[in-house]
Amino acid sequence: MSIEIKVPVLAESISEATVLSWNKQEGEWVEAEEKIVDIETDKIVLEVTSPESGLLEKVMKTEGSLVDSEEIIALLNTAADPAQATTAAPQAASTPAPAPVVAAPVPVAPAPAPAPAASALPPKTSPSVRKMAHEQGVDPNTVPHQGDRVTKADVQAYQAQQQNPAPAAPAPVRPPSAVAASIPIADARGRAQERVPMTRLRRRVSERLLYAQQEHAILTTFNEINMKPVMDLRSKYKDTFLKTHDTKLGFMSFFVKAAVAALQKFPIINASTQGNDVVYHGFYDIGIAVSSPRGLVVPILRDAEQRSFSNIEGTIADFGRRARDNKLELGDLEGGTFSITNGGIFGSMLSTPILNPPQSAILGMHNIVERPVAENGEVVIRPVMYVALSYDHRIVDGRDAVQFLVAIKQAIEDPARLLLEV
Repeated sequence: MSIEIKVPVLAESISEATVLSWNKQEGEWVEAEEKIVDIETDKIVLEVTSPESGLLEKVMKTEGSLVDSEEIIALLNTAADPAQATTAAPQAASTPAPAPVVAAPVPVAPAPAPAPAASALPPKTSPSVRKMAHEQGVDPNTVPHQGDRVTKADVQAYQAQQQNPAPAAPAPVRPPSAVAASIPIADARGRAQERVPMTRLRRRVSERLLYAQQEHAILTTFNEINMKPVMDLRSKYKDTFLKTHDTKLGFMSFFVKAAVAALQKFPIINASTQGNDVVYHGFYDIGIAVSSPRGLVVPILRDAEQRSFSNIEGTIADFGRRARDNKLELGDLEGGTFSITNGGIFGSMLSTPILNPPQSAILGMHNIVERPVAENGEVVIRPVMYVALSYDHRIVDGRDAVQFLVAIKQAIEDPARLLLEV
């Protein structure tokens, strides 16, 4: 008896998908719950598994084919015997084998520069760098750096990476479909090039970014935040927090809590547009931008107002792990009333984030750098983060946007406000 293998039910917002890669070939034996094929949508990669054990009798859609929701893509013979299975490579027979993949440069955080062969000396550090590393519990010899010297910026970047492991940039892996479809070409002088089609996710991101810029009156307001109070609080309790909750205490939970408190004061920032209407949400579903091998995705931290610091940190870490492993589900990415993106983990000093329609605003975080600031008539050095709020000026007035960002600044610079709800 043959049963049909179908494309999973797609979300209403997804009209079609692409067959990304077959993990089994016609004639191969498939165990129950074993993965047969990956289906790529505009948002995630869906893994199609076998409902029963059987022989993969027929592959009806080759890699790169467009498919619809619940479309039949293969037939599985459950009455067959394992002895009938052929021995073959795990690639669909109807699909040509991909050309060998040439390793591409991996744009991850720079690794520590190896010491010259003639010297085994540790990297150079200044007294201020050693003091900072000691205060943060960091061994300067393990900090990634360029050249023969570790700088304050290197220590800060390393600390930020340790505090926020979830959104860390994963080593990019080309989607199998892109590898198979890559075309070697040459320019007018005969120099080698390679043309690779955009993934469905990248095309979808492009469409949404263009739509956001064309259909919304985007304006950005900025502010700066003294991160010392939060950094001192984190340094004091990070070990106890880790032992108690089995998750690290980073900065994202503080910003999520501060954002929720500010959204409660300025509900228009938590609203979204629906045609000519404005929808005010009575809940706070915060989108957290994280990197995946296929690009940027924004899983949703639902009912953030009801979550504890540890729950927020643990959920964001889980988002990061599942994004890297392509394990996010469609339900993780749908909806959202407000978004936060943290370019600081990649070293960004300042940026103007683009809206995530139909949301009315998005908060951009950046790196933390020691800067001279005036306090009580004196110039002192403080760890400062620049923050940006991009908003839809059609429905959000500048006054509300500025005051919203000020509310976040006040909450981060005085974390007791988050506890006292003032």
